Amino acid sequence: MVTVLANPRASSGPEGACRWGLDGHGVHVAELATELGRQGHQVTIYARRQDPDEHDLLRLAPGVLVEEFTAGPVAPLPWQDVLLHVTVLGEQLARRWRQKRPEIIHAHSWMSSLASLVAEQGLRIPLVHTPHGPALLQRRDGEQAAAVLRRIRLERAIGRTVPATITTWTGQEDELIRLGVPRHRIDVAPGGVDTRAFSPHGGSYPRGERPRLLLLSRRAEQHGAVTAIQALTRIPGAELIIAGGPGTPDTDPQAHRLHLLAKQEAVADRVFFLGPIQRDRVPELMRSADLLLTLPRYTGFGRVPVEAMACGIPVIATGVGGHLDTVLDTVTGVHVLPDRPQEVARQIRGLLADPTRRLALGIAGADRARSRYAWTRIARQITTVYDRATQNP
Repeated sequence: MVTVLANPRASSGPEGACRWGLDGHGVHVAELATELGRQGHQVTIYARRQDPDEHDLLRLAPGVLVEEFTAGPVAPLPWQDVLLHVTVLGEQLARRWRQKRPEIIHAHSWMSSLASLVAEQGLRIPLVHTPHGPALLQRRDGEQAAAVLRRIRLERAIGRTVPATITTWTGQEDELIRLGVPRHRIDVAPGGVDTRAFSPHGGSYPRGERPRLLLLSRRAEQHGAVTAIQALTRIPGAELIIAGGPGTPDTDPQAHRLHLLAKQEAVADRVFFLGPIQRDRVPELMRSADLLLTLPRYTGFGRVPVEAMACGIPVIATGVGGHLDTVLDTVTGVHVLPDRPQEVARQIRGLLADPTRRLALGIAGADRARSRYAWTRIARQITTVYDRATQNP
């Protein structure tokens, strides 16, 4: 049996439908667990309860259960507050694991690993850690330096303690080595894509005659929505769809700020906010776009561009972080510099004017997603790490 511990903030909804939405971390855990279950493993995902209406136990997929524990307030919390309750979560996990000992623990995020280390004391269960972005790479706006330093110290200690750390992109491996994690304990296994759902074939969202640009993120501002709106002023006739995170300008502060910017740039009539979107509608939305934009200043693995590639949609991405692994410049998409709307506009205009090149990029992207990022392959790669950790705890 494999036990997968989700981020203590992650949550699941009733009737087996996970409410992780477009949260890359949550989707990663859910889809990895689903594929492990498909390959014959018995998987339990443990998560901290944050909604009083959620079930204690539900079945996510064949062979996969989600079990929730109460640790702290039953509400979403920032990581600094979640950290205060990690020991409580660890104690609850310890009681559970003493009743039914798992063969291996795969903890996703450094807080999950802390809880797991508390829980497995004396049980001698091998622990595999996936950080999903060390503190050195995940500098959030407004995060205090003292908090970042605390995270760095904890992440260094975790990496030096566990028998195996799985990173999702090569730059993360370099950061972990700089933190002092032994190189021989690090494996790179990227996030995956559900190639059954994300493919060039299938339904498509309705659209008009305008060229369509798509930016899909729960945190649109952090993923370059400002740059995309500014670039749109130099792309006559195109429309920009912003989906996945902000709601409408009337109800959501982020959408309101972006709408005001669009009005200021005189493109408000060509910028549309879809708000949160059901996970099963994402492939249709992607297939309706001519280009996907993902323009953060820094990023981890970056699941959305890989899903767009799987749908045969070319990607314009900042050449940072995990984009350097996933989006091959001039092969499956185009790299740009962060905060450069003129450069982004130039690349968009060139691709919109050349449908043959767009088609070639899309074909190459779909082929790369199938061959490199299908969950079938990624799960087998990860179970190889599990086997090694079990043999050498």
